[in-house]
Amino acid sequence: MERKDISKKDQIILQQMEVIRTMAENSLSRMGTDFWGTPAPSVSPEKRAGGEKDGAVLEKKETGGEEKPASTQPAEGSGQEATPPPEKLEDLQAELDSYIGLEAVKREVRTLINLVTVHQMREKNGLPAPEMSLHMVFSGNPGTGKTTVARLMARIYHSLGILSKGQLVETDRSGLVAGYVGQTAIKTRKVLEKALGGVLFIDEAYALNGSGDNDFGQEAIDTVLKYMEDHRDDLVVIVAGYDGLMDQFIRSNPGLESRFNRFLHFDDYTPDEMLAIFQMQCKKGCYELEETAAEQVKALIVQENTDPVSFGNARGVRNLFERVLVCQANRLAQQETVTREDLMRLTAEDVRRAGEPGEGEGKP
Repeated sequence: MERKDISKKDQIILQQMEVIRTMAENSLSRMGTDFWGTPAPSVSPEKRAGGEKDGAVLEKKETGGEEKPASTQPAEGSGQEATPPPEKLEDLQAELDSYIGLEAVKREVRTLINLVTVHQMREKNGLPAPEMSLHMVFSGNPGTGKTTVARLMARIYHSLGILSKGQLVETDRSGLVAGYVGQTAIKTRKVLEKALGGVLFIDEAYALNGSGDNDFGQEAIDTVLKYMEDHRDDLVVIVAGYDGLMDQFIRSNPGLESRFNRFLHFDDYTPDEMLAIFQMQCKKGCYELEETAAEQVKALIVQENTDPVSFGNARGVRNLFERVLVCQANRLAQQETVTREDLMRLTAEDVRRAGEPGEGEGKP
């Protein structure tokens, strides 16, 4: 009889672990595999105009999730992808303001919006308007929101009428450079064609500055520069990477120096800002962090963030969040019954265990 009871209890625990695992996976997939780059579900223009509060919408997008209005359908049989209509500029500015941290970047983006707006007004009034370069250099450590802001800039430029589509195409050296003579230009042009009408975002762009006779990075740079010239009215290029390396990259080529004259630096997040990001992830995933656990999360962030590059700023917070979820699942698996409230609650014990060596790695 005792053996049957033990077997039944084990069966219940296994069933609970499967339920917990499935719910955790669903929560993480809703938040996106990339902390900054995965879009949230789209919201139609009717909802935008129907009195939905900005705050309710922006909470869904806090860590870079993109919200797009319903797409404009292309003509039947055209073979073209649907292009979303321009969003309201004030909505995009409100989304920018909703992002945690990034104060210096927010100021620069607002200034750029004002500059472009006045530039367009001068043109409409028949006044001379000097040619502007809208290509940008983003510098900063990993996980500081560079891709998020690049995506938002594409949508802002689309809203201002500068770009016809407003999509973001993200790539790096591996997406542009081939291993054989004559192939790099072809490979790079394919990426550029996808980016026409929007923003081409080249991460770790300094890696294009290779060394040796057999490196074709310069060919990729030359191809990008030619497209920037030939399609100056409907293509924006943003290059991104570490501070010093990006400075060297821009100075390495006169063509780059002449086209990239807008620099945005992304500061590392403070412990308070990273705690706010953690709490936002809890809110997005329908988790409730115990009050006593919040200070433990901040202390753990301070303890592990000895090097912002290796910790990864917001990406480090994402990893910590996932470890806490694993510890919660392991704790709940030991309970005979699990309530809805249990599934939502993250305890100080979960956070403490997530900070221990070997914990939070999927081991029960």
